[in-house]
Amino acid sequence: MSYDIGTTPRIRIGRLEVRPDEITALVDGRPIGLTHRELEVLALLASRPDRIMPRDAIYESIWGKTAHNGERSVDVYVSRIRNKLSKELSGAETIHTHPGIGYRFCYEG
Repeated sequence: MSYDIGTTPRIRIGRLEVRPDEITALVDGRPIGLTHRELEVLALLASRPDRIMPRDAIYESIWGKTAHNGERSVDVYVSRIRNKLSKELSGAETIHTHPGIGYRFCYEG
């Protein structure tokens, strides 16, 4: 079963606001230009702050299928999201990597 972004409530953490119902994310009220897939990944992680989410679980939730061995899509999307958020949040780290496990959303700003 894949992740349904439409059922995720709005998330506000510091200067960041994720509005799944509007398919947008904002920093200080300004859109940050995420693609639909990037927004899905961000909303999934931000809806579970401070919890490590395994890479395979993220893939399965967003793409709706099991990742093939060596699949790096999650890593690519997390990298893109980090770059965009870092520009808007003055270099603040928002998504932490847990090597060999997955990712954790953590932002205090």
